[in-house]
Amino acid sequence: MNDRKEHWEKVFATKNENEVSWFQTYPKTSLEFLKLFNLPLDANIIDVGGGDSYFVDALLEKGYKNLSVLDISQNALEKVKQRLGEKSAMVNWIVSDITAFEPKVKFDFWHDRAAFHFLTSEEKINKYVSIAENAISEKGVLILGTFSDNGPKKCSGLSIQQYNESSMSARFEIKFDRIKCITEDHTTPFNTIQNFLFCSFQKKF
Repeated sequence: MNDRKEHWEKVFATKNENEVSWFQTYPKTSLEFLKLFNLPLDANIIDVGGGDSYFVDALLEKGYKNLSVLDISQNALEKVKQRLGEKSAMVNWIVSDITAFEPKVKFDFWHDRAAFHFLTSEEKINKYVSIAENAISEKGVLILGTFSDNGPKKCSGLSIQQYNESSMSARFEIKFDRIKCITEDHTTPFNTIQNFLFCSFQKKF
């Protein structure tokens, strides 16, 4: 087991959902970005680094049918499956490091809240960008949430890569057009504030 996988398996095996800084009961910002694009209910949607987030619950509630959740941690995905019960059969669960992901389909909507910023080497960042470029359909949408320049420099004991609007856009500008970026304060379960940057991009065609 590689170090990264081992780290996340341990986090999700030993901590309750409200004992991690990224926990939110309702993924309001992600859903507001989703609303911008008026996706049909049969759109192919993937939540990258989904962990045990409630984004997939909200998507199922809204009637979306082609959902995938990817995470490096089996433990994280098992938690969501238990929470969803019978509904979990409606989701494609993928245990994979995102930089080793080999998609079988093209995605119309790629959502990533706080996975991309854990990639700190040029090699890993470029690999992620390349996979996203190939996996997202023409006119498909990419939503990324990372810590901003005013956010933390570490999360879960790991170093992260901070971004601002221009540094994030520079990573994706070859194959994507930037649509909208916002910054947002996330209040953790421990009542600390983390400043996030959210950007939406659309695949060029």
